[in-house]
Amino acid sequence: MSEDNNTGTMLLSFLAGAAVGVGTALLFAPKTGEEMRGKIKDLADDAVEKIKDYATEAQDKIRASYEDGKEVVLEKKNIITSAIEAGKEAMEREKEKQKAV
Repeated sequence: MSEDNNTGTMLLSFLAGAAVGVGTALLFAPKTGEEMRGKIKDLADDAVEKIKDYATEAQDKIRASYEDGKEVVLEKKNIITSAIEAGKEAMEREKEKQKAV
C-alpha cells in the first residue's frame, strides 16, 4: 500500500504541476491573431493620425512662410520700382541739363 500511496502522490503532484504549468502558459501566451491584428490596427491608426497632424502643422507653417515671403517680395519690389523711377527721373533731369548746355 505504501508503494501505491507514493505512486498516487507522485501522480497527483505531476498533475498539479501540469495544471500550474498550463495556467502559467495561458497567462504568458502571446495574444491570438485577432487580438494582435486589433493591436496592430490601433497602432497603425495612431500613426496615421499623428502623420495627419504633422502634415497639417507643416502645411500651416508653409502657408505662413509663403505669406511672409510674399510680403517681403512685394516690399522689395516696391523699393526696386521706386529706385528705378528715381533713376529714370534723374536721367531725364540730366538729359534736360545736357540739352540746356
